[in-house]
Amino acid sequence: MSEQEAAAAPARKAAAGKAPAKKAMAAKKAPAGRAPAKKAPAKKAPPARKTAAGSKKAAPAKTASAAKKAAPAKKAAPAKKAPAKKAASAAKKATTAKKAAPAEKASAAKKASPAKAAAAKASGSKPESQAARAKRAARINSALAEVYYYAHPELDFENPFELLVATVLSAQTTDLRVNQTTPALFAAYPTPEEMAAADPEALEELIRPTGFFRSKAKSLLGLSAALRDDHGGEVPGSVDELVKLPGVGRKTAFVVLGNAFGVPGLTVDTHFGRLVRRWKLTEQTDAVKVEQEIDDLLPESEWTMFSHRTIFHGRRVCHSRKPACGACPIAELCPSYGEGETDPEKAKKLLKYEMGGQPGQRLKPPADYPGRPAPPLPSRAPAAGSASGPAAGSATGAATGAAR
Repeated sequence: MSEQEAAAAPARKAAAGKAPAKKAMAAKKAPAGRAPAKKAPAKKAPPARKTAAGSKKAAPAKTASAAKKAAPAKKAAPAKKAPAKKAASAAKKATTAKKAAPAEKASAAKKASPAKAAAAKASGSKPESQAARAKRAARINSALAEVYYYAHPELDFENPFELLVATVLSAQTTDLRVNQTTPALFAAYPTPEEMAAADPEALEELIRPTGFFRSKAKSLLGLSAALRDDHGGEVPGSVDELVKLPGVGRKTAFVVLGNAFGVPGLTVDTHFGRLVRRWKLTEQTDAVKVEQEIDDLLPESEWTMFSHRTIFHGRRVCHSRKPACGACPIAELCPSYGEGETDPEKAKKLLKYEMGGQPGQRLKPPADYPGRPAPPLPSRAPAAGSASGPAAGSATGAATGAAR
């Protein structure tokens, strides 16, 4: 062996040693690489996998089938919810309708009764207390007292009997017409005894201008007889006794008591009732209930004059159909302002009696009355040398009735 061969021998051995090592490494790696081959049965499992896959695919199919079957159910659910939606929609519409209804009613109420809308603004959402209402009533009364310092009963009379008769006649007519009628009546029958003995037809003719003359004549004959027989020809001074007389109610009784006897009382006629409701001092329509509620708002000493002032205002300014709001002297205190004419110039044309430059209702008004007295009926004007008494009264009454 040459020196070159001897030097290469170790390298060959090393190479030879490396070869088995590589084979060993390959062998070692081979089992690891062959492990999946040993798991060939697992590879045969693809049918199983396929089966599983099939089952998986079947499961989605079943799921899909179930989903398809469930789909109508799910779709049915919205269908079930649809009534709920419709119900909700109907409920919303109903709610809207309910909300709209009060709005429509409120609008109608404002158009039909601006007084209520104004009162709502004045009083706010809270109901007005009794004390606050009494304070307002006092302010209204004070304001009316300044304007109508001359307020008085608008019936001409000289004694309680004449006032009682005139008040009975004032039903369903004006005080002016009564005042134009009573001079001839009292000239013919100045006392209860004489009127009780009057001829019914003659009495009817005298009072014909006041209307409803037959029923009024019956009342006058009845109350005159009662005064003659039960009260010595005198008018009683109590409500209980007065209302027992034919044709006499609480209103008439309080007119007589307040103006002939000085006994305080409220006269709840149509004007009074209308105004205290417009002023929101009461909502009552029954005269007795109105009387009771207003009694509680004002001191007793003011009852009679508050009645006169209120009635004066109702006859001159605050009319039933078209109040003259634009010319109202107490407009700032009125919760119903705007219910009538608000234009000042147009409102002035609606004023009556002395407020409108016209004659008043009394032929013989008080000395402090600022207006002109009312004229007598032309047919009732006394002529020189004319006869007086029932016969003359009957003739003039018949002429007046024919003229009407």
